[in-house]
Amino acid sequence: MGRVRKALTGPLVIAVLVAAVGGVGFGLYWFQPWKLWQDQTVQEALPGGTETSAPPAAAPSGETSAPPAAAPSGETSAPSSPATGPQTLASGELISHEHATSGTVKLVRLADGSFVVRLENLDTSNGPDLRVLLTDAPVKHGRAGWRVFDDGKHVSLGKLKGNKGSQNYDLPTEVNPSDYGSVSIWCDRFDVSFGAAELTRV
Repeated sequence: MGRVRKALTGPLVIAVLVAAVGGVGFGLYWFQPWKLWQDQTVQEALPGGTETSAPPAAAPSGETSAPPAAAPSGETSAPSSPATGPQTLASGELISHEHATSGTVKLVRLADGSFVVRLENLDTSNGPDLRVLLTDAPVKHGRAGWRVFDDGKHVSLGKLKGNKGSQNYDLPTEVNPSDYGSVSIWCDRFDVSFGAAELTRV
């Protein structure tokens, strides 16, 4: 019995146990499986108020746009003024990739000329190191679209604030939004998309 006890407390056994405990601890840190059952809801208002669609493009050279309808007799029409609030330039619906994901993504130009990517009614899984990626990659259904968003031109807009809700993500001033056409909820730790949306001009 003493020999068995000595064997179980020997240096090799202790080293194996320490390694096993360390491996379990690292695995829990790396995968953070408890986050799959922890929702974080973040609700943010759009800076500057309610957004409008971008104004229609000017008529091509040589063409004239239709004149505005005349005001009824005795009335005067209010002078038109440029939009001063946020304007939605592009939008798209999120599709599911590795995790079920839904919601709307909008590219919004604010009154001061800056841009934000806005997630509305987002609903996805929580996970380790989730980020919002603005990319030039096409949005594909199925496993073929899970890992493409860091292959080409992309910029991280920061960590995902919450896996549910409506949130704003500022574009850096040096980023030209016309260079990008999609947004991914991206797990940076495992290089995989939870969900993504293609941005279409409105």
